Amino acid sequence: MARFVLIPGAGGSAWTWHLLVRELAGRGHEAIAVDIREDDPALGLEDYAATVLEAVDGRAETVLVAHSMGAFTAPMVAERTPLRMLVLVNPMTPMPGETPGEWWDATGQPEAREAAEKAAGRDPEMTLEVAFFHDLPEQVREAARKDNRGPSATPFGQPCAFTRWPQVPLHVVVGRDDRLFPLTFQQRVVPERLGLEPDVMGGGHLLALSRPAELADLLETYLGHDQVGG
Repeated sequence: MARFVLIPGAGGSAWTWHLLVRELAGRGHEAIAVDIREDDPALGLEDYAATVLEAVDGRAETVLVAHSMGAFTAPMVAERTPLRMLVLVNPMTPMPGETPGEWWDATGQPEAREAAEKAAGRDPEMTLEVAFFHDLPEQVREAARKDNRGPSATPFGQPCAFTRWPQVPLHVVVGRDDRLFPLTFQQRVVPERLGLEPDVMGGGHLLALSRPAELADLLETYLGHDQVGG
């Protein structure tokens, strides 16, 4: 049995992990989805990290999994507590001291997303339906619309306070059909920033909602790996 602590992306809702939690629990693992009130402008990256640290509870056997903007919280946590492993899912992969607001232009994400949308024959204007919900089952899509809570502007101007990626096994999972962070974009950014190639699976940005069983399968394959990145 493994212990997973799951960090959500922008908006901070634990609900986005509920199908993966069910998959992992059904396989005998412990899975804790952290809920972070990222819609509260009084809270920032340090508060997010403190919330996750409370969930990790100093237990070195924890596998920390971070989605999207949760990758800005993950290295701050990893510098402050021992971990078994770190997994980033469709991440905004930060550099030390970078703010989430700086990340977009620093990586070229806006241009990469627009180019990918045009190449696919889609309107490049970004909407929740097109960028996030396009591959979700209808019932899950309806629930996602109701669950959606946007993040406050507070963390976007705050630096990611870490000095280096932790020397623990590190893996990155990206969705082949992610429309927010296109595959070719991630295959450039992740090696540049982490020195490793991401693993690719089918699905869009919300893999834990669109492909929970496949994501659980991949997480289980990592448990015996000892690849160290950073």
